[in-house]
Amino acid sequence: MAKKAPRRTAQRILECTLDLFNRFGEPNVSTTRIAAELGISPGNLYYHYPAKDALINRLQQDCEAELQQALARADAAGDLDGAAELVRTLMGLVWRYRFLYRDLNDLLSKSRDFETRLQTMLRTQEAALRVLLRRLAASGQLTLDEEEAGMLARNMVVLLSFWLNYEYAGDPREALEPVHAPLALARGTAHILQLLAPHVRPAQRENWQALPTPGATRPPERQAEGAALPH
Repeated sequence: MAKKAPRRTAQRILECTLDLFNRFGEPNVSTTRIAAELGISPGNLYYHYPAKDALINRLQQDCEAELQQALARADAAGDLDGAAELVRTLMGLVWRYRFLYRDLNDLLSKSRDFETRLQTMLRTQEAALRVLLRRLAASGQLTLDEEEAGMLARNMVVLLSFWLNYEYAGDPREALEPVHAPLALARGTAHILQLLAPHVRPAQRENWQALPTPGATRPPERQAEGAALPH
């Protein structure tokens, strides 16, 4: 039993760090604050993670591992509903590790390792989505050529990576609070799926129209704002 305790403590540190980074932003959270939140000494924290960079790197590695697991299921996404579910899963992963995306510039400026892993994550997502789009085109559900599939996959990754930044810019104090997760993720997912709309074949239109649209996922106050805008 004694051998399991260090692993439990290390996991508790990671979970607490992720929560604090997500709530307050990585630049605003020190290792001293993490230790205080957990009720352990800084020395105990340093035993498991010698520096703050070690925590950031481990969380990014965990995010990458979960991303690989999610994308591995892309092979089962053989239709538009499966593609929509994959996008929802990827958006959920972005939310879980949202500090990585919100604090991106700060993290990139501090760590070459972070930069390298991030580039790998982006390329992996793009490649997997490109394969999925080709499969949907080959099965007659989408109409697009190889170049369009590549551009569409990249656009999807851009929205996945930066949608929460857009939400955050609109309401820095509240947008990324957990209570807003359902609407934020629904809006992001809807906008990403809307990229596919021009390529859906006529025979698939009825099923596609059953999927949520960006306007349908706006909260009431934003719907009112949108209605007031000139067309």
